[in-house]
Amino acid sequence: MNRKQFARGLRTGIPISLGYLAVSFTMGITAKNAGLSAFQATLTSLLVNASAGQYAAFTMMAANSGFLELAIMEAVTNARYILMSCALSQKLPSTAKLWQRMTIGFNVNDEIFGMAIAEPDKLNPYYYFGMMAIAMPGWALGTFLGTSVGNILPGSAVSALSVGLYGMFLAVIIPASKKSKIILGVVIVSMAASFAMEVIPLFAAIASGTRTILLTVVIASAAAILFPVKEEAKEEAEHGA
Repeated sequence: MNRKQFARGLRTGIPISLGYLAVSFTMGITAKNAGLSAFQATLTSLLVNASAGQYAAFTMMAANSGFLELAIMEAVTNARYILMSCALSQKLPSTAKLWQRMTIGFNVNDEIFGMAIAEPDKLNPYYYFGMMAIAMPGWALGTFLGTSVGNILPGSAVSALSVGLYGMFLAVIIPASKKSKIILGVVIVSMAASFAMEVIPLFAAIASGTRTILLTVVIASAAAILFPVKEEAKEEAEHGA
């Protein structure tokens, strides 16, 4: 069973890995402009694996920012992963071992989280491991290639590669939105609220990572209160069947 789940995770992770390969290519260029070598940038992608966090770090390195400033920025930028980890902890079965939870916690990111949380039943850790096993190398390889040969490509080609990130997000939310009107409504509200906070001067000054956290907490809490998922009733129905 675990082998099958791992293999299923590998299949699910292939398009994620290809998208990461394209998107992290531009990340590699940013790392090179910040003075990092190909080895340093690739190692960062293997250990961090967070696009916004890495981009913020490389940008601050290029600006010769201090370690304290860099640490604070990373904490703010990556704080949303705390929320994702909490959601995943509830998705895992009670039998999940500590090492499995810690391994999953090492690589929580938007696309893999989206596929994991979309599982109709409890999340099998090996399904997540399969996605990690192919997605992480894709992100690291793209960073390596971007750092090594990225500056050779014309700017228009590099810009086109970055569009792949938006395609991955659409691939995560569209199937779930088709199945549930509630999820579709939450997606629409989230997009509208995100746009509003971007253009309203009062909120535009807030860092993008902080805005993401605020929107996630407020909208997710409202959806949970208004449209609660009756897990106990669902489990009873499944056991009764």
